[in-house]
Amino acid sequence: MFYKDERLALFIDGSNLYAAAKNLGFDIDYKLLRQEFMRRGKLLRAFYYTALLENDEYSPIRPLVDWLNYNGFSMVTKPAKEYTDSMGRRKVKGNMDIELAVDAMELAPHLDHIVIFSGDGDFRPLVESLQRQGVRVSVVSTIRSQPPMISDELRRQVDNFIELEDLRDVIGRPPRETSDE
Repeated sequence: MFYKDERLALFIDGSNLYAAAKNLGFDIDYKLLRQEFMRRGKLLRAFYYTALLENDEYSPIRPLVDWLNYNGFSMVTKPAKEYTDSMGRRKVKGNMDIELAVDAMELAPHLDHIVIFSGDGDFRPLVESLQRQGVRVSVVSTIRSQPPMISDELRRQVDNFIELEDLRDVIGRPPRETSDE
């Protein structure tokens, strides 16, 4: 439930939203996403959180990051950490949970409603704290993927769960074919 006059902010966990949409078989059109939430309330901020590999000359996410930056999103990035796991595989780690939580807590006094695009259960204490401050919290994720992309604890805590699949027609577009398929 959204109210036209409520002050609204979006907090998008980039890798989590990307994975959820990919699981459902579509890509997010961020221009449409922003328009949809501008329609639902007074959108004050739309944050997008992602880690970037520093040493890559070309990061596949760079064009998206640049586009979002020029099109009304507040970009929050940090260098991803590369490491080798116990099996000798190269892994990349770039968790943005703390950055998202700090920004949400700082903005809470100026907002009526926060929408978090992530199913990560680590956000449950954040949601609880925001609610204690009088902020309504919605979360956008999916239970229609196998396995579901949202933790049960988070879904129970929020004021409003928005099924990503239900937004497909409003903010989705067919996935782009990539050359490695």
